[in-house]
Amino acid sequence: MDEGLLDKTKDIWDEIKKTIVGKDEIVLKILMAVFADGHILIEDIPGVGKTTMALTFSKVLGLKCNRMQFTPDVMPSDVVGFNVYNREKSCFEYRDGAVMCNLFLADEINRTSPKTQSALLQVMEEGSVTVDGMERQLPKPFTVIATQNPYGSAGTQRLPESQLDRFMVCLTMGYPSVDEEIEILKSKKEQTRIKSVQAVSVDELVQIKDYVRNIHVDDEIYRYVAQIAKVSRHSEAIIQGISPRGSIAIIGMAKACAFVNGRDYVIPSDVSSVIEDVAAHRIVVKHGINSKRYPAREVIRDIVKRVDVPRIGR
Repeated sequence: MDEGLLDKTKDIWDEIKKTIVGKDEIVLKILMAVFADGHILIEDIPGVGKTTMALTFSKVLGLKCNRMQFTPDVMPSDVVGFNVYNREKSCFEYRDGAVMCNLFLADEINRTSPKTQSALLQVMEEGSVTVDGMERQLPKPFTVIATQNPYGSAGTQRLPESQLDRFMVCLTMGYPSVDEEIEILKSKKEQTRIKSVQAVSVDELVQIKDYVRNIHVDDEIYRYVAQIAKVSRHSEAIIQGISPRGSIAIIGMAKACAFVNGRDYVIPSDVSSVIEDVAAHRIVVKHGINSKRYPAREVIRDIVKRVDVPRIGR
């Protein structure tokens, strides 16, 4: 295990905690998703710190960040860019869209039109945009952190399954505890605290991502994840199970979980600890079962219990 990379991870954690009060579990999961080269969706009611969390990560990771408020009048060209005619040169020139950055903060993504939401599909899957038939690569590394209010809130649109499937994890913030809220009330204004956070270099982040990508996964772990996905696709409680993209995301997050726990190999508990955040937003629960706020998590929990846990000798 590379102790130097773990020390860098601790530095990132310490900087984030200068701004974020509590929410240790959420902070860790976002870090893991970033290390696994995934995109993050943060869903909760207004005012619990979704945007503050996303902005803090952009500052700490030292990435070029663009932020877009997704309102109903935002157009796909605002996101991916567009061509304009240059009279002096007698040719069209490309103007960058908001996604031409390292970290794209899509604020309240479910308040814009489905057409604009769909503009992010190629961006999130391939790391590129296509404008007027010409493909352009995005800067690397590239991560999307999107926030959304719960579906049913005023002015919200449901994200299509194809887009939800491209988010590695979907997380909820929740209300702070009484002690945490007292600390928030006593602290400075949010924007001042965010600006005071020091950045970690992009090179350090790339080193961590490369290390996580090469963490060892036993064949039995691959089979374990594949069996969970298979059971989800045949479950009577589910219309749409875990996709192959979802299985890949589970492995990626499990690798990141192993890394933050100081291991260079994945164990079954890494899978079980991340699977709800990775899989719950990807499945479609049958009507009538979806009566509680987060029933999909309960369904995933039941599915995992039905699959035998492999024994990994190391």
